Amino acid sequence: MFKCEKMEQQRSLSGSSQSPRSPSSQPYLSVSVTDPVKLGNGVQAYISYRVITKTNFPEYQGPEKIVIRRYSDFIWLRDRLFEKYKGIFIPPLPEKSAVEKFRFSAEFIEMRRQALDIFVNRIASHNLLQQSEDLRTFLQADEETMERLRSHDTGIFKKKPADLMQIFKDVQSKVSDVVLGKEKPVEESNPEYEKLKHYVFELENHLAEAQKHAYRLVKRHRELGQSLSDFGKAAKLLGACEGQVLGKAFSDLGAKSEVLSAKLQKEAHQLLMSFEEPLKDYVRAVQSIKHSLMKMLKNYATIGERANAFRQQCELAETMKLKEINLDKLMLTRSDRLKAASEEATRRFETIVRLMNEEIVRFQEQKTQDMGIAFHEFAKGQARLANSVADAWRSLLPKLEACSSA
Repeated sequence: MFKCEKMEQQRSLSGSSQSPRSPSSQPYLSVSVTDPVKLGNGVQAYISYRVITKTNFPEYQGPEKIVIRRYSDFIWLRDRLFEKYKGIFIPPLPEKSAVEKFRFSAEFIEMRRQALDIFVNRIASHNLLQQSEDLRTFLQADEETMERLRSHDTGIFKKKPADLMQIFKDVQSKVSDVVLGKEKPVEESNPEYEKLKHYVFELENHLAEAQKHAYRLVKRHRELGQSLSDFGKAAKLLGACEGQVLGKAFSDLGAKSEVLSAKLQKEAHQLLMSFEEPLKDYVRAVQSIKHSLMKMLKNYATIGERANAFRQQCELAETMKLKEINLDKLMLTRSDRLKAASEEATRRFETIVRLMNEEIVRFQEQKTQDMGIAFHEFAKGQARLANSVADAWRSLLPKLEACSSA
């Protein structure tokens, strides 16, 4: 999944072997994020991408569509899906670079393009998210329409998670004050939620630790490559000052060091793209799951509040009867309303729990596959590099031995 070449091959195969709109072809939806281009200047500068969609889904305008999108369009899609698909783990987006000098570097742009490609293809391959009207809009609408949609999405779609939680707390407080006076509902815990939360928090910690050390490996490869390059230049200059035999040996040593430097730099880039970035992507994915868990907790808290309100409303009605105050009709109406709301919220919550359990299974299966690929690429790259380094130094031994015995 994280190898661009493999993804491109799979897309080309699916695009060539199936005939769009053909009744006999299997349904498919393939998306490519390509050709990043810098537009604008200064603080107004941004990167645009060509998003190519190939599909035989009847809901789409045709077998192939090409649109131009920018990072904020991807944010729009993620936020829309997050609000509409409760219980579904929405794939994460790559973070923005806060450092201007890295923001438009070739390496950063390619990492972001790859991450955006993964993001949209995860959505396109999800059996529920691929049916989203917002996804169809994202993949087919013109730039003016997307800009209008981004501008139109104010209010809840532009709220940060902390803002949404504050809105919920404010509403909860008001409901409690109106229905129950100042008494707060009793907080409860859901075993399924606690089990899921423990797994997600542990996974995030371990993934973040692995990603941190992967970053250090990339940095070490680059530093060693730079050191070999510097040493190679120094050795060649030293060889120019020496006699023919010794000078030739030093020159060969310098040249070989520069070749190995290039190999290390290339391997560092491969390590970054096929190992560190997949780990970082899964750190982001787990953080997205935590965000979904917060929404799950919010729904559970809402149910607890309504159930608590219903219970206390009944107790209040009994108290009023004991005082021989005739409020039976009022209490019955309000109690029925609270009971119905509580039962509906419970049904919604159970649906969300079921979806999240299914999502966790799907997430674990995908994680197993993706991490297997990432660690396999890591081991293969390290073996390839070790062999290249050993062969390079081994080829110098006869010349250096001859020089030392002269």
